[in-house]
Amino acid sequence: MELRTLRAFVEVVRQGGFSQAARTVFATQSTVSKAVKQIEDELGLPLLNRLGHKTTLTAAGEIVYRRALAMLAERESLAGELADLRGLKRGVLRLGLPPIGSDTLFAGLFAIYRSSYPGIDIRLVEHGSRRLEELLQSGEIELGASLLPVSDAFDWQTVRCEPIEALIAVDHPLAAAGEIDLAALRDQPFVLFGPGFALDPIILDACGRAGFTPTIAARSGQIDFVVELVAARLGVGFLPRMIAAQRAHAGVRRLAVTDGGMDWNMALIWRRGAYLSHAARAWLALSRGERPDAVR
Repeated sequence: MELRTLRAFVEVVRQGGFSQAARTVFATQSTVSKAVKQIEDELGLPLLNRLGHKTTLTAAGEIVYRRALAMLAERESLAGELADLRGLKRGVLRLGLPPIGSDTLFAGLFAIYRSSYPGIDIRLVEHGSRRLEELLQSGEIELGASLLPVSDAFDWQTVRCEPIEALIAVDHPLAAAGEIDLAALRDQPFVLFGPGFALDPIILDACGRAGFTPTIAARSGQIDFVVELVAARLGVGFLPRMIAAQRAHAGVRRLAVTDGGMDWNMALIWRRGAYLSHAARAWLALSRGERPDAVR
């Protein structure tokens, strides 16, 4: 059983079909289909239920998928450890960052890292936190940024914690309050970010603790569009205080939320027990404020 066939199988599961997986692994649909068939023939068991253009895992497929993720992650860890024989003069940092807040938190760090370690190739992917956690589990990235809490599968290093503020149209009756209880928003439609973004579960969990399930008027993965939808009176939005301050809009007021315990706690995370390359350890050290010449 080859790692490249396992990679094809993993992507079929992730993408929900053969054609989508083929685009992800830069192969033809026929090649991906043959790779999965090869594994099934070798094991003597079907791994996928094929229902039209949709695929679901069989019981055997669940086992193979779980083990394949671990095997692919170990392969990447091995490659990273061997690459570390070259130290920080050469190497690769496989890093995943989410769309929300990364410009503020990590842009300056990129510049310091690049000037300190010009031989390190930074391979950046950008996704919502939940997708980044999947990529960490499969070893496709070495470090990712996500909101705490995370599962016990990860170790983490905190980066920044900010309260989450409510955004409301400037002419809304509640806009003059300056601060508000979350329960006071129970009858207001919400504008959220959507699947894959870890911010939404924080907001929805806080609403549950306040005793209500909000009506969701719209979702968008773009911060500026969310702010514009709020200004257009479509609903109430939410952003970490730091980011809300940067996205000031004449048609929007920011309200401190006095209850609910909604915090945006950003951290750098990695697979628990995984080998961290010199390149990854240097990124973590710089994010803690250590001097580049102190990193080994």
